[in-house]
Amino acid sequence: MKTSVIVLAAGLGTRMKSHKPKVLQKICNKSMILHILQSAFDLSDDVSVVLAHQKELVAKEILQYFPKTQILEQDLKHFPGTAGALKNYIPKNEKVLILCGDMPLMKSQSLQRLIENKADFTLAVFETKEPKSYGRVVFKNQQIEKIVELKDANEEEKKICCCNAGIYAINSNLLMQILPLISNENKAKEYYLTDAVKLAKMKNANIEAVFVDEKEFMGVNDKFELALAENIMQEKIKEYWSKQGVIFHLPHTSFIDPDCEFIGECEVYENVRIEGQSKIINSVIKSSSVIENSIVENSDIGPLAHLRPKNEIKNTHIGNFVECKNAKLNGVKAGHLSYLGDCEIEEGTNIGCGTITCNYDGIKKHKTLIGKNVFIGSDTQLIAPVKIEDEVIIAAGSCVDRDVLKGSLFINRSPSKTIKDYFYKKFKK
Repeated sequence: MKTSVIVLAAGLGTRMKSHKPKVLQKICNKSMILHILQSAFDLSDDVSVVLAHQKELVAKEILQYFPKTQILEQDLKHFPGTAGALKNYIPKNEKVLILCGDMPLMKSQSLQRLIENKADFTLAVFETKEPKSYGRVVFKNQQIEKIVELKDANEEEKKICCCNAGIYAINSNLLMQILPLISNENKAKEYYLTDAVKLAKMKNANIEAVFVDEKEFMGVNDKFELALAENIMQEKIKEYWSKQGVIFHLPHTSFIDPDCEFIGECEVYENVRIEGQSKIINSVIKSSSVIENSIVENSDIGPLAHLRPKNEIKNTHIGNFVECKNAKLNGVKAGHLSYLGDCEIEEGTNIGCGTITCNYDGIKKHKTLIGKNVFIGSDTQLIAPVKIEDEVIIAAGSCVDRDVLKGSLFINRSPSKTIKDYFYKKFKK
């Protein structure tokens, strides 16, 4: 059965205590709403999001990454609540999957179970020892009787440990019949979508529960829960890659972006951060290194190295306190304490300690080209744009301000001078 998906993301998110909308708070470097939309588009090509608070800002973020998303607006003043969010919604398909905009851990495989259920109305529910503020799911004769919001629950209902996850799959025709019947006669004076269960029963609809993992369907309402959700997502990411053959040392100390990819046999030491669409191929990333949107192949990085975006590092050793940015290195040794930005360096080249590519003139970035089998002495500045041809030696302490031809030795130093007994003349008069 073809399914439409609608994501409810109109809430104020006051508990987040932030000027930024709740659904734009980031988990693993990506806004919550984007994690949810990824799962939604895995299931359907008809996806809508209901917005209200800071609508323009949220819509801009959504449409940048998911331009086919339909944006709807909720009238919070006159129709508050989850059912109020669906006031003007008309689904295109036979079934509707209703999601919440603050549940970024949901996986499309789990949501597929709700869609595939043959019932007219399917609810995601979970059992927990700490029901907290979740709506309680009331069963009678093993059938779902109703959902009671905590504010409206009596003492007996508050003891129920079966909770509503807030995710529903419902036949479109049934939803369209029920929505006009939902009222706001409750303590919060809101239009609750949970009332749809009771109304569906009155129409003799078949209602079933699908039990789900509480962690996967957790709502994120404040920054403590934001941190919990990120930790759970990180555990899942590293569990996946470990099973693909990656070795993690103290995995709880490292951050791996959801868009990162590992290929072959890789090893990641403690306190490593790998961000963006980085690709690590048969390589070792040592302690406390940071890699951003870069490709690392058959290389070792770190410890304490920083690869800023757009690097292609192949068959190379990058040591401690080396920073690279937009650098293409193949078969290079850069052991320590260097900055290599906007450069291409070829195989067999050794980069001495303290080497700097001076790539920025205050207006533009310029490129440094270094050939094969070049020896760059320590404390060298390369003033870009500059080209160092193959088999060149750059003497330590040089400032290279011109191209250097193949096979040359380049030296650029001030003449040395020694003044005998100067210390005594200055300090012991």
